[in-house]
Amino acid sequence: MKLLMITTIAGTQKFFLPLIRELTDRGVQVDIACSRSETLHPDLKEISHAVFDIPFSRSPLSRGNLTAKKQLKGIVEQGEYDIVHCHTPVAALCTRLACRKSRKKGLKVVYTAHGFHFYKGAPLKNWLIFYPAEWLCSFWTDLLITITSEDFKRAQKKMHAKRTEYLPGVGIDVEKFQNVSIDKSAKRREIGVPANALLLLSVGELNTNKNHSFVIRLLSRSELASVHYAVAGDGEKDAELKSLALESGVKDRVHLLGRRNDVAELLHAADVYLLPSIREGLNVSVMEAMSAGLPVVCNDIRGNDDLIKNGEGGFLCALNDEGAWLNAICALAELPEKRGKMGEYNIVASEQYSMGQIIEKTLSLYREITE
Repeated sequence: MKLLMITTIAGTQKFFLPLIRELTDRGVQVDIACSRSETLHPDLKEISHAVFDIPFSRSPLSRGNLTAKKQLKGIVEQGEYDIVHCHTPVAALCTRLACRKSRKKGLKVVYTAHGFHFYKGAPLKNWLIFYPAEWLCSFWTDLLITITSEDFKRAQKKMHAKRTEYLPGVGIDVEKFQNVSIDKSAKRREIGVPANALLLLSVGELNTNKNHSFVIRLLSRSELASVHYAVAGDGEKDAELKSLALESGVKDRVHLLGRRNDVAELLHAADVYLLPSIREGLNVSVMEAMSAGLPVVCNDIRGNDDLIKNGEGGFLCALNDEGAWLNAICALAELPEKRGKMGEYNIVASEQYSMGQIIEKTLSLYREITE
């Protein structure tokens, strides 16, 4: 079997490293196509058969994507692939346009939608741009994989792929986040958090969508002086968030840790995981927090309602509802036994997102569409 894995940018490919490694171990030739291929993960460069640099633009309306589509068409026609698997909206649009002719010769086109850009509450422009494109290209899709129940229902109802399946994400290394042994107090000292504080943790890029400013403002309005908030991640909002923490009088209780390689340890040093994002697909960091045995407080948005059972594994709050968020955090601060029960519930629930299960399900789908 020959397979071509396509993403808009090289950085996205790293999420499929375990799958690609498993495929190559089973004798499948895997090629990779993406923009900025020089930044591709070294392990992917080593195990893939070939890497193609395609000049994708993240903007779906960019004329550069016409060049990308033309190059991709030539690669697909010459490569004689059995499966082309595309991810991310722009790459998926170009791929399905490029593969129309080759599908008539037996090529199977798979598209994983990691969260449609049109969703309940999405801006009108998203519906005007992305919905028509996805609808049209669905006619040239052999297998459409969705990772949230909201997208799955919409795809079944509105799209026209030959087959539509639900697969909960790309998988996580459950054991990596479950089997962690640390000195909790020492880890907290390392990041400047008192041993007896209630430590709230978020992991993610510092950008507008991740909405960390909401939690910082919340902290300044909370009467819980012993609550600390740590964020592992970097991004364009770093200076702005630091200024906000200073202005809000919570500078000593907000810890912007930058990009970290010890997320599993940080999760085991924390008490509660927060995801204040405005929009998500199926958030990997929440799965990791669940595996580590943390209760989760997050906005009740697409994807989060697939991961967290309200009142069992944490709390789903109305988007940016300060009252609901404060009540959730206060409840978890005052009832450590509740935190423990929610954490235990999440450990069991997280098993369905294990890397091994997701890979096997993906391979099974590959076999079924090519038989």
